[in-house]
Amino acid sequence: MTIINTIKTKMSDSLALTIIYTLGHFIIAVLCVTLITGASLELATLDALIEPMINAVWFYILHRIYSSYKSKKIIII
Repeated sequence: MTIINTIKTKMSDSLALTIIYTLGHFIIAVLCVTLITGASLELATLDALIEPMINAVWFYILHRIYSSYKSKKIIII
């Protein structure tokens, strides 16, 4: 079994999506901080590590709440 198949079978969709989102956010954050502020690569990397970690937790919680709400949706007439 390949590593990708293992990851797919061991993780929920919410967690896999969160990891992919976080990696993309990290790369974008480093580039933005470096280009906009002129900060050193080390400082931009530190900022890019801390901020998306907080966002990743928030996104995971939000997605779990949404998924739970969507599966229990009640139609009010």
